[in-house]
Amino acid sequence: MASNQKQIVALSRLFSSTVFRELAAKGKSAVFARLVGETEFTSRAPGYDLVRDVFEAAFEMLKHAGLRDEYIYKAALTHRVLMGKHSLRTACMLSEFRAGDCKADVAILNGTSTVYEIKSERDSLGRLERQIENYRKVFASVFVIAGQNHVDSVLKATPSDVGVMSLDRRYYMFMRREAKNDPGRICPLTVFEALRTHEAKEVLADLGVLVPDLPNTLLRGELRCHFERLGPDQVHAAMIRTLKRTRDLKPLASLVDRLPDSLHAAALSVPLRKSDHDRLVDAVNTPLKQALSWS
Repeated sequence: MASNQKQIVALSRLFSSTVFRELAAKGKSAVFARLVGETEFTSRAPGYDLVRDVFEAAFEMLKHAGLRDEYIYKAALTHRVLMGKHSLRTACMLSEFRAGDCKADVAILNGTSTVYEIKSERDSLGRLERQIENYRKVFASVFVIAGQNHVDSVLKATPSDVGVMSLDRRYYMFMRREAKNDPGRICPLTVFEALRTHEAKEVLADLGVLVPDLPNTLLRGELRCHFERLGPDQVHAAMIRTLKRTRDLKPLASLVDRLPDSLHAAALSVPLRKSDHDRLVDAVNTPLKQALSWS
């Protein structure tokens, strides 16, 4: 790997869940300090006073680089779709949400459900067919958001009802093909398998289905039997209503407001305890000279 590519990979790791969780749990991150040292970031681009300045400058470099990872794409979806077209008050974003034997990169729920499979410059398209097959069973609209190196291949490899978007080197998102919204094709049982037990119970309650009080060893099987009898459209609508309650992002609005733009996607996708929010904000506002000695 060329030296420049190694630098990009190291800078990308600044936005890993490991660094984010360390900052929140401990108020510091030895991994952050090591990565900044490895990239010689401060010597190549001096003048940053706080930890947040490094995140912002690193993100600015990464979003225009030719070897972007999944986080850059998640950030684009967070800012351009979730917080651009919608808001934290009206929409819900799911990360790594189970769909069959796959996990969806990003799903956004508002009046309908839309899943976005990310194919960055670093990804292969080997599993794309299987991923699309699974996503159709849970979400009404399916999109692939791809690096420019993948766009033509994705357009050829996916059905015409699957939307295709691209993220160019200037960090602009372009619609290459619109997705068809079709909640009638989802599979109620696949939706059931994606839900936590209490969410499955809430979906049924929303639809007026009473579930007997059973021990956990029997409850899941009973819930499954009820989902088998339901239609796709009604399950889809109840799933959206339920997940917008159980995965509500509104409590994170205050945290997002206090973090730099580069960390918004992390704040909305990496689960943290509310008690860690202030510690994370303090860590991000730590003087950089102090942070470089974190261990």
